[in-house]
Amino acid sequence: MKQGLSWFNVGSLILGFLFLYLPIALLIIYSFNESRLVTVWAGFSTKWYAEMLHNEGLLNAGWVTLKVAFTASCFATVLGTIAGLIMSRFGSFSGRTLFSGMIYAPLVMPEVITGLSLLLMFVAVALDRGFVTVTIAHITFSMCYVAVVVQSRLVSFDRSIEEAAMDLGCPPARTFFQITLPIIAPAVVAGWLLSFTLSLDDLVIASFTTGPGATTLPMKIYSQVRLGVTPEINAVCTVLVGLVAAGVLTASLITRRQEMRRETEERMATATG
Repeated sequence: MKQGLSWFNVGSLILGFLFLYLPIALLIIYSFNESRLVTVWAGFSTKWYAEMLHNEGLLNAGWVTLKVAFTASCFATVLGTIAGLIMSRFGSFSGRTLFSGMIYAPLVMPEVITGLSLLLMFVAVALDRGFVTVTIAHITFSMCYVAVVVQSRLVSFDRSIEEAAMDLGCPPARTFFQITLPIIAPAVVAGWLLSFTLSLDDLVIASFTTGPGATTLPMKIYSQVRLGVTPEINAVCTVLVGLVAAGVLTASLITRRQEMRRETEERMATATG
């Protein structure tokens, strides 16, 4: 019975992984296809990656995507860290429920609604759509992820360390930058990587808020795919998948290392206590 159940679990796991990752694996494999026909394998070749490097449209879209992702991630990390600090340290205050709801809303809000809302706001304030509007939009939906990650770290933070530093005469601001921030730095870095990955991958919100000269790589890929899939597009998507996977993996490793360090500190505190 247990053996049959075990085989059922293994089979279900394999089918689940195939359903999720087989299309991505096929995309990566056919990016090395010699033939221009994406459904006919004609041998191994890396010429489409060379073609990609000579495509000015794709390179410009990729450069815009990286600039937007880096800028938005930096601002989102600062704002998200402040929001996480407020939610974990300030206890109950007037408007906390509304503040928390505004922070968590982009997590569950459909991207179409978020994009349309931001578009209407930019039109209302007469702000021309372009690099700035796309960056603001990405800051809006990615800072909540940083806030959640930082808040989860601050909830288990040992505040006696801060109290000891302030008892020795360290001002609150200096205590935060020299004591608190270095300790929660893995969570802050993980939040930055997560927001960077989400910005790289966004299509819907950027489509609503972009303008001339601010076409991102996902938008460029989508516009070209409607005319037909080419191995060059497969190569670009493979690079994008690699960047997203690297960001997610790095964030996961940092978070895991942070958890292991916290468990070690708790065991040491228990042993000395």
